[in-house]
Amino acid sequence: MEEQQPSREAARGAPPRWRAGPPSPLRRWVRGPDGEDGRVARLPWPSTIALTAVVLAGSRFAGHAQTGRVPLDAVGAVLLVLACAVLLVRLRHPVVAVFGASAAALVYLAAGYPYGPVFFPVAVGCFTAVIAGHRRQAWGAVAMLWLGHLAVAHWLYRWLPPAHDAAPAWTQEVAVAAWAVAVVAVAELVRVRREQWARERAGRAAAAKRRADEERLRIARELHDVLAHSISVINVQAGVGLALLDSDPEQARTALTTIKSASKEALGEVRQVLETLRAPGEAPRSPAPGLDRLPELVEQAAGAGLTVRTTSTGRPVTLPPGADLAAFRIVQEALTNVVRHSAARTARVAVGYEPGALVLRIEDDGPASANEAGGSGNGLIGMRERAAALGGTVDAGPAGRAGFRVTARLPLTGHPGRTP
Repeated sequence: MEEQQPSREAARGAPPRWRAGPPSPLRRWVRGPDGEDGRVARLPWPSTIALTAVVLAGSRFAGHAQTGRVPLDAVGAVLLVLACAVLLVRLRHPVVAVFGASAAALVYLAAGYPYGPVFFPVAVGCFTAVIAGHRRQAWGAVAMLWLGHLAVAHWLYRWLPPAHDAAPAWTQEVAVAAWAVAVVAVAELVRVRREQWARERAGRAAAAKRRADEERLRIARELHDVLAHSISVINVQAGVGLALLDSDPEQARTALTTIKSASKEALGEVRQVLETLRAPGEAPRSPAPGLDRLPELVEQAAGAGLTVRTTSTGRPVTLPPGADLAAFRIVQEALTNVVRHSAARTARVAVGYEPGALVLRIEDDGPASANEAGGSGNGLIGMRERAAALGGTVDAGPAGRAGFRVTARLPLTGHPGRTP
């Protein structure tokens, strides 16, 4: 995907379009065919024309049954067309649309024309305004229409057409009020439902982003642990080979052999991680490393000049895959840190099988190395993240006078192992 380039507005100092604030609810609801928001959406001509035709035909038909009202004439038709025409701006200016439709309907009723679909434009305008977030304005427009109709029907009717008109029954006002409440209630229901859908979509998007971030961190930890350990061994052996190349060619050859072995193993593990990325969902071609490969770590550490003594306490059990991999990587990273940051030539790895937990302790006698380690500083962070993902902990700190100790506790509750 090509990187977005800033627009001319950005070059003049205006904020880029993609950095603007979130669109309003209406603009999220109505989008143009090119994906832009409602500012470039076309006017809703088809729906407005269809609504106008329904209102005109329905009002003319309703007038035949209301002989006491003023027959629908050209002026009445113009008022109905105005009530519908103002809805053309409902997507851009919903408040103007709902108040315009309500005002035109009120004038139409005050002129004594027949009741009927004249309320449809008001309902559409109210619905659009509520969805757009202008709830109080929509309620106010509907309330204005109802109160205006109440005044016309029970007070101003003496001076308004038709002549010799009488006040209608109060049941009619109850019906009009019920209609207004129903319109507002339906609009509010749709608004609430759309907000729920928006929250659900945002929740799904956040969950997907969280899963992607977790996967990215997992891959970063894997690559860090693989490369940091192998490159540390390669770095130490390269230094030995350079120092002994002239004086002890055989020892230099041994160092080069260790470099070849460590680099081959690192390439294999990196390839496994990359294959998992290229073919998600497929099972890895080789099993993930675990504590059964602890002797390999000891051998690699010995190639780097570090003698590692291992002990095991408790009754060994088969570990869950996640805990087994985490234990291996924690030991691997701890030994890598000893090679990088400590002048000690011996280290101790203790594996303890406790009821419901695996306890790892890796320590050296120090002192700290004066050489530049070249580390990224993410080793301890990665160990803690691995343990935390399983509900465990990692403690790291000084041991003795100059040494360093890493203690990891990985819970195995819920993953009962079996004696191998």
